[in-house]
Amino acid sequence: QVRLVESGGGLVQAGGSLRLSCAASGSILSFNMGWYRQAPGKERELVASIGGGTNYASFAEGRFTISRDDAKNTVYLRMNSLKPEDTGVYYCNAITPWLARYWGRGTQVTVSS
Repeated sequence: QVRLVESGGGLVQAGGSLRLSCAASGSILSFNMGWYRQAPGKERELVASIGGGTNYASFAEGRFTISRDDAKNTVYLRMNSLKPEDTGVYYCNAITPWLARYWGRGTQVTVSS
């Protein structure tokens, strides 16, 4: 069992930045890690993932950066040039080599116009 705890969300004005963190309860060395988000009334969607390489949703390209520090069992999502449409709950996700999937409880990001 892997516990994931997100932090770093909050209220920010449009054009601002936030850095989200996802702390895992154990080693994530071989895991594919990702950030997803869910806006009110919408389905959860992938924002970015990092494993052997990085992968970004089109809306995140050029504005968001995913990174990881395996020594700290932590994954980050740096978000710049935030827009009101980036508002939602951001979730951390881990996929193990044996394809078990874990989710955090999420952190709220609100971008005001």
